[in-house]
Amino acid sequence: MPSVTDWLEGARLRTLPAAVAPVLAGTGAAAFVGSASAVRALLAAGVALALQVGVNFANDYSDGIRGTDDVRVGPQRLTASGAVPPKRVKAAAFAAFGVSGLFGLALCVVSGVWWLLLVGVVCVVAAWFYTGGRSPYGYRGLGEVAVFVFFGLVATLGTTYSQALRITGPAVLGAVGIGLLACALLMANNIRDIPTDAGVGKLTLAVRLGERRARGAYVAMLVTALLTGLAVTAWTPWALLLLLLAPVVMVLARRVLGGATGRDLIIVLKNTGLLELAFGFVLGGALLLAA
Repeated sequence: MPSVTDWLEGARLRTLPAAVAPVLAGTGAAAFVGSASAVRALLAAGVALALQVGVNFANDYSDGIRGTDDVRVGPQRLTASGAVPPKRVKAAAFAAFGVSGLFGLALCVVSGVWWLLLVGVVCVVAAWFYTGGRSPYGYRGLGEVAVFVFFGLVATLGTTYSQALRITGPAVLGAVGIGLLACALLMANNIRDIPTDAGVGKLTLAVRLGERRARGAYVAMLVTALLTGLAVTAWTPWALLLLLLAPVVMVLARRVLGGATGRDLIIVLKNTGLLELAFGFVLGGALLLAA
């Protein structure tokens, strides 16, 4: 009988900052043009968090039934470990997608932007086929592309548009920065799993690049994200507050380039998520201060 701890581990709580960060940045961008809404921001956060949990359970299920997670360095998965029957993990994934849909519907009602429902459907389809279906795109090195689009551009700009009913320059730059940090989060995870993923034919971008270049790509994502955020100084000097995150970027870059492996990369994964959350908080706060 799985415990609450097992289910929480399956939900991969360390990845949830990737869901909150775009809402913070997107809401800050809306506030910058005088159109922030706490209710809409909370609904957007509900959409993002539930979708992220759904993605995590969906990946647990799909990787588990394929045998991809049979040998792992990180925490054991619900399906692969046999702690939970696969059909229950699959049901949990779609339950989370359903909760995300309810938040999305409420957001559409409040904002009056009904085409966001279609965006939500596309997000769920993309979430499922990342590791699900006959030919999952996550197994072909396209995971970072999807993460950048959906957890960067769509999540951030969708948050801004649902409140301000328009897209702004700071919102776009924030979306790009958030998207790159979300990609770095995935890259850190996949660097850790290169040996096992390569062995089962899961050709993530990290596997395709090879370990040395994958580590370099991770650092490039962090640095480019920070520089992109700093470009918001063209609108407000408050964006210089992002320089406070530079030491964190340096520490993470040094650790990854220094050859961190196994469980050390789990720490990198956690701290990359926290960096993304801090980026969204600082950038969103800077834009709020400038409003």
